[in-house]
Amino acid sequence: MSAKLDRIDIKILHELQKNGRITNVELAALVHLSPSPCLMRVKRLQSEGYIQGYAALINIAKLGETLTVFTEVTLKNHRQTDFAKFLKAVESIEQLVECHLVSGGYDYLLKFVAGGISDYQSVMERLTDMDAGIDKYFSFVVLKTPIVRNHIPLPTLFSRH
Repeated sequence: MSAKLDRIDIKILHELQKNGRITNVELAALVHLSPSPCLMRVKRLQSEGYIQGYAALINIAKLGETLTVFTEVTLKNHRQTDFAKFLKAVESIEQLVECHLVSGGYDYLLKFVAGGISDYQSVMERLTDMDAGIDKYFSFVVLKTPIVRNHIPLPTLFSRH
């Protein structure tokens, strides 16, 4: 954590990630500040890059059926150019919503949200046809998602005062 942030800044970030549409007056009350200093802190947090943006959380189930798949990917080679080539290939795939370089028995953990199994299959066929350096991959289809948290417990992680 940056030394510039105090526990009130962390609380502001925590509240904003839970509700990005909260009014400044409501936010100020939650973090025990008056509205003007609260707004100044929010603007500072934005200008310093702690707040990257605001977004709407979409209830995708209301839009129609989708398929979420986690995919473990192992690359053939492990030079820096191989990792760069793989990332260049996957960054253009719209169905890819997360890509993590991980330690352990494989190189990347990918999360796809596709229109169905055939959509996911065509994504993977395109990816393997691109010669992105994939040695092997394993797919794990999500059957149910009982817990989703859209916020990180910032006060628990960063309030050490």
